[in-house]
This record gives sequence, structure tokens and C-alpha cells, in this order.
Amino acid sequence: MRHSCGRKCLVDARGQRTMGRLIQADRKATLTEITTRYKRGMQQSICEATTRTTLRRMGYNSRRPHRVPLISTANRKKRLQFAQAHQNWTVEDWKNVAWSDESRFLLRHSDSRVRIWRKQNENMDPSCLVTTVQAGGGGGVMVWGMFSWHTLGPLVPIGHGLNVHPFMTTMYPSSDG
Repeated sequence: MRHSCGRKCLVDARGQRTMGRLIQADRKATLTEITTRYKRGMQQSICEATTRTTLRRMGYNSRRPHRVPLISTANRKKRLQFAQAHQNWTVEDWKNVAWSDESRFLLRHSDSRVRIWRKQNENMDPSCLVTTVQAGGGGGVMVWGMFSWHTLGPLVPIGHGLNVHPFMTTMYPSSDG
């Protein structure tokens, strides 16, 4: 007889479908925004606690999204071609490669935490991912570094430009780099 106890749910099956569509349309919507949009579309007054309870009953939770780098379609194809071209390389082949990259580190803290609504099995769904890009703008330090099988290169602060050649000749004096 437990099913007849307690208050009747204010959000019926139709309301749950509406809430599901609201979540699918905007995964980053706050609880307040979802409640407001639901009330506007259904002409029914519910509070945020009811919205939260309904979303939880539907299997949705507010979570931090996975952060993945933003990769263009062209770069995605180039990465796949590189992987296919080098998939049969031996360890000895990889010992002759030097890797380098540059990164910008921001010196200011930004508290722009993003949360999304998703179900447990949707963690890698494209609509549940947040893409990251290399930090731009001022207030940061740009550095360059390199490493190989044999050595770890220096971490060099970058001003406006960087000449990589002196580092390559230092690391690989008998090679053409």
C-alpha cells in the first residue's frame, strides 16, 4: 500500500517528457532556469525542489562535464593519418623523435565552473562534453618545452617568437633535426 502514501506527484508523465526535452535542449541550464521554462510551457506552478526531485527520478544528476580539447575536423584527420602511418614503428624508431609543444598558463583564477544535467551512462555523449581551447588573452605566461627518449629539454618562456633550431642542435648535434 506504499504507493498510495504521500503527496501526489505534481509532474506527470507528460511533464517529465517536457522536462526531458528542456534538458536535451540546454544541458547547462540551472535548476532555476529549468523550473521557469517548465512553468512557462505547462502553466503549472512548481518549485525548484520539485524540479530537482523529478529530474532525479528521471535519472538526471547535475555533474561536472568531461573536458576535451577542441580539435578541428582537419586536425582530427591529420592525427588519424599520423597514427596509421606510424602504427608499426618499433621502440627504436621512436627513440629518434623529439616532441615539442608550447602552452599558455593563466595567472588569474576564473571560477566559471560549468555543470550539466546528464544521466549516468551519458558521460561521453557529445552534448555532455565541454571543449577546451588554448588559453588566449593577457595575464598569462607562454612557455615552450621539448623531450625525447634520451633527454628532457628546457622549459623556455616565450616572448614574441621562438627559434627552435638552437635547442634541436643542442639535443641532436649529429642530426639535421
